[in-house]
Amino acid sequence: MFRALPEPIHELGRLFEEAGQELALVGGPVRDAVLGRSSADLDFTTSARPDATEAILRRWTGGGAIWDMGREFGTLGGSRDGLKVEITTYRTESYDPASRKPQVAFGDTLEGDLSRRDFTVNAMAVRLPSLELVDPFDGLADLAGALLRTPVAPAQSFDDDPLRMMRAVRFVSQLGFSIEPATAAAIAALADRIAIVSAERVHDELVKLMVGAHPRRALELMVDLGLAAQVLPELPALQLELDEHHRHKDVYQHSLTVLDQAIDLESPAGSGGPCEAPDLVLRLAALLHDIGKPATRRFEDGGVVTFRFHETVGARMAAKRLKALAFDKETIKAVSRLVELHLRFHGYADAEWTDSAVRRYVTDAGPLLQQLHRLTRADVTTRNRRKASGLARAYDELEARIDELAAKEEIGRIRPDLDGNRIMALLDLPPGRAVGEAYAFLLEERMEHGPLGEEEAERRLRQWWADRSEE
Repeated sequence: MFRALPEPIHELGRLFEEAGQELALVGGPVRDAVLGRSSADLDFTTSARPDATEAILRRWTGGGAIWDMGREFGTLGGSRDGLKVEITTYRTESYDPASRKPQVAFGDTLEGDLSRRDFTVNAMAVRLPSLELVDPFDGLADLAGALLRTPVAPAQSFDDDPLRMMRAVRFVSQLGFSIEPATAAAIAALADRIAIVSAERVHDELVKLMVGAHPRRALELMVDLGLAAQVLPELPALQLELDEHHRHKDVYQHSLTVLDQAIDLESPAGSGGPCEAPDLVLRLAALLHDIGKPATRRFEDGGVVTFRFHETVGARMAAKRLKALAFDKETIKAVSRLVELHLRFHGYADAEWTDSAVRRYVTDAGPLLQQLHRLTRADVTTRNRRKASGLARAYDELEARIDELAAKEEIGRIRPDLDGNRIMALLDLPPGRAVGEAYAFLLEERMEHGPLGEEEAERRLRQWWADRSEE
């Protein structure tokens, strides 16, 4: 399988050998090749110190691009024929307990370098140009067993670099692996160490987890091992104690099921369809849509359990948590808006909406309409087939009405029939508050009655202004 590496990579190995240095492909690319997966990364480790690596890279690239921003850590990169490589000198590391940043020292052996890797499945290497597989920690066996295990004692590994605990659950999502019991126990014991890791690094791992193939399994592990309590405490908080009569559903399991069902409603990757997999915003909204329930739970007379306004409370909580996790403003805005809107449809299921209500639904959703469609459908987890079928039919009808209105008018971007300049000209007004109020009046008329046309819009505007002036 490694003979299929591009010829320039074999040549790179020969250049290092001629210089009396060792070179090995290492980590994820080796793991992925064994699994039959392609990898865009080509990471190498070498016995050569940075100056020697640079000299060999210059020969290999033939004057092409070389970058050395990681030189102090022993890492240099280069490109040739569209191939990008990064080469790092063998390293040994020690850690300050108050920081996950290592104190880097160059090492002397490939085996020593591999021992500092996060998991045995990433602690394999292929020597170049000989293509000898080096596997000192039985990574192949762990790959075959789909098992995550650390090369050294797990407590030492996670204490040295707590981010590895997030990487463990991320690989569960991406690769479908399980975590070896002693490794899982060490995560549970050291979960609070994740607090020393920057929000940006945790964010990166969480995103990779959420867009992986098995996010539910990974999230359940995060909760079970105590990582979620540190990183995403709103998730374990959903494990509300059920009342003895089970008058409300298990919010935690419901949320995970909604996530699964939302993923099932994504368009296939590469299809160009709406909500193309993996849709991070949809998945986050599905996971977080009910996080306002613990804060709003009330026990009413007769044992009835209510969660009034949990959607608005949840929207604020989602925004706060995503901001703390260093998500970008657009993602925060989109996810919190979907959380806020996720119950809106239930008014339609109870009583058919007017065209005006349908317009407002579409306008409020804006560019998130397709994600709202899928979140609303995914939020049905009842075991009552009759109820589930009724809700599905009602939403089918709502989508049909949206399509019908869209065919008649620009329902996706509703604007008043007159713009601000026309309003000022008709009413002889300068820019100011009165123009905004007139615009809001016309927008309300457009929502309520659909397109009016300029003549009718002008008539209604003049009448509104005359009535307003008499007040």
